[in-house]
Amino acid sequence: MSGTAIVVGVGAETGVGGALCRRIGREGLHVLVGGRTAEKIEKVAAGVRSAGGEATPVVMDTTRREDVERIFDAAEEAGSVPELVVYNAGNNQFSPLLQMSDAFFEDLWRLCCFGGFLTGREAAKRMVPAGGGSVLFTGATASLRARPPFTAFASAKAALRALAHGMAREFGPAGLHVGHVVIDGVIDGDMVNTRMPVIKERLGADGMLQVDEIADAFWMLHGQPRSTWTLELDLRPFKESF
Repeated sequence: MSGTAIVVGVGAETGVGGALCRRIGREGLHVLVGGRTAEKIEKVAAGVRSAGGEATPVVMDTTRREDVERIFDAAEEAGSVPELVVYNAGNNQFSPLLQMSDAFFEDLWRLCCFGGFLTGREAAKRMVPAGGGSVLFTGATASLRARPPFTAFASAKAALRALAHGMAREFGPAGLHVGHVVIDGVIDGDMVNTRMPVIKERLGADGMLQVDEIADAFWMLHGQPRSTWTLELDLRPFKESF
């Protein structure tokens, strides 16, 4: 094993977080699998290990500074300061503005943006002195435009995008590659397959983003040479209108 990586915001095996852990594990990095549900992240970690990789599940709330520090500590205990950190936490909830509670708006911001700030700050604090690496943030269509009833989600994801852009300009010259990946379309993952099969049927063949191919794009960003770093990458099915 050549080093460690952290993925924050891992849920079901069939989601983007699970695919990221599998992809990174195949490359020989010890993956710290961060998520809120012990059963889910242990299943993801077991999948990485069954494929010959190394993974450690860490139950955490990414909106708590102590939990964020703990997963970075776990990475160092597993071998080294992480060379790759992915912030994948987010929850696309929706509500009409006039029916929206204060807590609804704030909770979405805390998960989608504040947790990204805590993770990004801790990454910079540890990774820059160690020589750099990559910090990648998962964005969405809502990172770029807001439409009701997704106004709260869009405001939070746009704030995360601004955080990524600011970090890239501040820490890029110090050797930290910060990237933001806009996932523009429906992901063929756990949510659509278990809760919205009608959408999958409507979109048809090649109408959704495949989680393993999303993970490939993240790994490509991590492997870029310093002379050609990408700050923002947008991914969508070829059939998606935009």
